Amino acid sequence: MLQGAGPVAEPGALIAAYRPCSVSEAAGSFARELVAGAGPQSATRAKALLFAAGRLAAFGQSVGLELSSEALLSEASIERFIACGTQALSPASRRTLRTNLRALARALQRHPEPRPAALPRERAKPPYSPAEIEGYLRLAGSQSTVARRMRASALICLGAGAGIVAGELRQIRGSDVLERSGGVLVQVRAPARPRARGVPVLARFGEPLIAAAAFAGQGLIIGGRDPHRRNISDALCRALCADPSLPRLQAGRLRSTWLSEAAQTIGLQAFMAAAGVTCSQRLGDVASCLPAATEQEMVALLGGSP
Repeated sequence: MLQGAGPVAEPGALIAAYRPCSVSEAAGSFARELVAGAGPQSATRAKALLFAAGRLAAFGQSVGLELSSEALLSEASIERFIACGTQALSPASRRTLRTNLRALARALQRHPEPRPAALPRERAKPPYSPAEIEGYLRLAGSQSTVARRMRASALICLGAGAGIVAGELRQIRGSDVLERSGGVLVQVRAPARPRARGVPVLARFGEPLIAAAAFAGQGLIIGGRDPHRRNISDALCRALCADPSLPRLQAGRLRSTWLSEAAQTIGLQAFMAAAGVTCSQRLGDVASCLPAATEQEMVALLGGSP
């Protein structure tokens, strides 16, 4: 309870009036001392820090810890409190408590460690437009030899048609491209996965990819002998950058093109807007509870025409 503090009380007055009924007088006094030393700039922030400090002090008393900032605001004590003293709270409240206690500990450090520099967050690359993809396919079809035409076409079809790039792209052989379940599938093998996963190819890329796979046979579909070479597709990318009217060809943008079209096909934007979901982790949590889609269902949904 905050005695004598109105809804617009200054932080200092609010801290001085802090007299919670849920904790002892010693715990309340300790919380007031800590938060006053932190110097919160608003009443809202002061309330949040007082609540966190009071709960931590009450927990410290219950387990026999000394009521001192050195003992209670150490990382070990905060983590013990969150793990053992907040079971009745929601996960969001527990995260907020820990954040506030860590902020309180930093504010009271005599010689605080420098905060880590913020690093830029990597964003998804913009997808290519349908006209740009058609331009790349035309360039692939105009290469000087059959082998170059097939390999360049496979590079575009696997990237924009199935979202396969980088290390996985270098591993794919012609025999990994199959006509099955009413569409075209690519069996993608990766060293970290014990089993290959089947990736449906968007319908308009199926025919040229099948032709490229037939030409490659058991060989690597984009050429080369060693799939561990990192520059195996560089010559193909350079050949497909010959038209000045087209942007530079990037594997990441090819994958973004497939991701964007697949998301549009399944109505992902409408679902996220209706559900109010903005975090991809939540989508993963939801997906983990759903039954696995059959190969036929995946081909019908992700391999169909947009």
